[in-house]
Amino acid sequence: MLTQTTCPYCGVGCGISVRQDSHTVLPVKGTADHPANLGRLCVKGSALQETLSVGGRLLYPHLHGERVSWDQALTTVSDTLQKVVREHGPQAVAFYGAGQMLTEDYYVANKLMKGFIGCANMDTNSRLCMASAVASYKRAFGSDTVPGCYDDLECADLMVLVGSNTAWAHPVIYQRIAAAKKRRPQMKVVVIDPRRTATCDIADLHLALRPGSDALLFCSMLAWLHDRGCLDNDFIRTHTHGLDEALYAAGKDFISLHKLSDQLDIPLSDLSLFFDWFAATERTVTLYSQGINQSASGTDKGNAIINLHLATGRIGKPGATPFSITGQPNAMGGREVGGLANQLAAHMDFAPADIDRVQRFWNAPNMIGGPGLKAVDMFQAVRRGEIKFLWIMSTNPLVSMPDADAVKEAMRHCDMVVLSDCMADTDTAAAAHLLLPAATWGEKNGTVTNSERRISRQRSFLSPPGEARPDWWVICEVARRLGYGDAFSFSHPADIFAEHARLSAFENNGSRDFDLSGLTHLSREQYDQLAPLQWPVNARYPQGRARFFDDGHFYTPDGKARFISVSPALPTTTGDSDLLMNTGRVRDHWHTMTRTGKSPRLAQHIAEPYAEFHTQDAARKKIHPGQLVRISNGRGEIIVRAKISAAQRRGEIFVPMHWTSRYASNARMGKLISDRRDPLSGQPELKITAVKASPFHTDWQGFILSRTELNAPDCAYWAAGVTTQGVYYETAGHGSAQQWADNIQQQYPQGDWLTLDDSRQQHHRRLLLRDGRLQMVIFTHRHEAFSNRQWLLQRFDDQPLSTADRRALISGRSVDAEDNGAIVCSCFQVGDKQIRQAVSDGCHSVAALSEKLNCGSNCGSCIPEIKALLDSTEAALAKEIPL
Repeated sequence: MLTQTTCPYCGVGCGISVRQDSHTVLPVKGTADHPANLGRLCVKGSALQETLSVGGRLLYPHLHGERVSWDQALTTVSDTLQKVVREHGPQAVAFYGAGQMLTEDYYVANKLMKGFIGCANMDTNSRLCMASAVASYKRAFGSDTVPGCYDDLECADLMVLVGSNTAWAHPVIYQRIAAAKKRRPQMKVVVIDPRRTATCDIADLHLALRPGSDALLFCSMLAWLHDRGCLDNDFIRTHTHGLDEALYAAGKDFISLHKLSDQLDIPLSDLSLFFDWFAATERTVTLYSQGINQSASGTDKGNAIINLHLATGRIGKPGATPFSITGQPNAMGGREVGGLANQLAAHMDFAPADIDRVQRFWNAPNMIGGPGLKAVDMFQAVRRGEIKFLWIMSTNPLVSMPDADAVKEAMRHCDMVVLSDCMADTDTAAAAHLLLPAATWGEKNGTVTNSERRISRQRSFLSPPGEARPDWWVICEVARRLGYGDAFSFSHPADIFAEHARLSAFENNGSRDFDLSGLTHLSREQYDQLAPLQWPVNARYPQGRARFFDDGHFYTPDGKARFISVSPALPTTTGDSDLLMNTGRVRDHWHTMTRTGKSPRLAQHIAEPYAEFHTQDAARKKIHPGQLVRISNGRGEIIVRAKISAAQRRGEIFVPMHWTSRYASNARMGKLISDRRDPLSGQPELKITAVKASPFHTDWQGFILSRTELNAPDCAYWAAGVTTQGVYYETAGHGSAQQWADNIQQQYPQGDWLTLDDSRQQHHRRLLLRDGRLQMVIFTHRHEAFSNRQWLLQRFDDQPLSTADRRALISGRSVDAEDNGAIVCSCFQVGDKQIRQAVSDGCHSVAALSEKLNCGSNCGSCIPEIKALLDSTEAALAKEIPL
């Protein structure tokens, strides 16, 4: 059986082809004719079939830790809601959703909250990723309209990538840009990012600017372009307002390129080259992401970029557009239905006419009259006791929110916290009172919208396990119990989508950008077969519209775009911290690892949480590669591994966002981040956090390999992940390693333990066997790094261990197992040592390495790392061989 669906990860929205053989899901493939990816997949998408097990799933409703029926769970929700509204008013209710929700789920949640409960306190984790992009679009265009499409990335002559490690965060988009540059080598790529990331592999120019200085860069460019007569005066005169004010604000801080290079901390020659390229290149796309959005001035930064495109008329044309790329699979769908607290529905806001229109369409008895609380404000209200009922759906805010420990404390003050989720063991699940088991990818049925406004179907091909249910069904059941059954009598996601489309068309007549009037009469069969298409879909654009504003019409009262006056302000920090912490994604993981953490392949690329330091900062603080380090400030501390690289700017570190209490002892970086946020969008400043760093000394380090998951190890540090045969734990501790190992051994008395102990070196080896098969390995040592695990993992097969295997294991010597090194290519399990050896053997290009090892030949996500290894190995060989 073949099912065409859509990937559940980033905002690219790749088509996925899923085949099943009997009851087995075969390795997935990219859908060749899906316009978003054209058959390409990244390594995360390629591994989706490895994440479908029911292990760790939330299978049944639980109230205060006890399993209950769905009827009891739903009655608890409805009764508690009614009690809270009756005693405290509707503003004591809040809903916090996610960009992983389907559009149909989002729609009914928004309708219930804003039209029937009468509360606008509905926000989502999209507040953390693209709220500033929404605000900047609306200020400039009068609407939350993404102007361009993915084809623009391939026909641009200048690609400017700002605040985006596209190669890791949006790999398929990166592959499309890289392929376009290979076809047209004259295409220029500029990366603007404080870090030198994998994305810089295709860059002609990398501007490693001072963190938070993006607005200063783009405002100064606006003034510079004006001084040199490089603006499109015809476009400005015909289609815009406000240039003079914007130029005045931009010019106040621009003195000269020489002064600007000092302010940005980038070479004058690089800055001049970028300005010259931008001035001379009509087909320019500026693609930006979280480095712009996740800022206390993210809205202004977005408008500084848009100002440049308006001033040069580079919008609505092939290869010319500002383009904010979203981070989640359906952040765009949430924006369409009004999933944010400052939105109403169908791209309508809180103007009296919009409120009246939506109320009449919904026949809503308790229509809201204004915006609700945004995410940070919402959880602060929970902590103050003002919100008594909080429903969280499909997200893990105790990890992802800023000042995460304060969010954890806030939930303790809430009378009822309901969590709808697919996983049982998350930080947020541990803090919730009522757990509702949710269907997840492969089980859900609905639509998502990607970053280029393309609506795609997410189709089910598996039955939900246990008693898991779709989110839309749960919300509608609660609505029915509240007495609103007629308004929520949906029996299928197609019914919800049809109402969503009708609302978008209601009294629209071209006055609003979001219009699905061409999809209002889809039959169930037509909905099931719906092909990917970009909105709007209406009489004028029956097959969708690739680009907006090609007609010069914007959604402001007079139809003209607005220049926004931006006064750049560099970020400020307080306290005695001497480093700035940046955060983001790694290549093979996603958000809080509830899905990617189930794949052994994805766990191998980066197995532990880490902080990446510049070499000079590490030397100054006496931090060595692979050493444990404490990262701290006044809000808390985390313990992670140290990586050292010249790719970091001095005075700055990078810490990934993914590790939770499920996968590490103390690595929730959100606890360090303040609640400082953009005053317009409410989006938090996640990219700049003042911290201190110091070595975290332990008496021993070690690891555990086990067929079955263990309780969290009782030691100073641990990080966990999955292997093909079970789980691994990287560990380190204080005191006696022997006592620690003895305690674990005592918890598992069934079987035969083989032991080797040298207490002077904290060197201990413990092997647990049952019926001759290896069940667990515990290794500790005072200093040893334990680099090669492959030979140990291979012993966890289904055959009884031979005598030779047992002797080798207890002595720590491998048995006919090659050490391939750290995994670089997750698709084909190719390690760095294999790549270096192949280069030594004569492979002097990525193509040659791909031919010999297959590395980089599937998803391509590892190609930048392969190139780096190729270059470093050839450089090392050149030093050894006289020329």
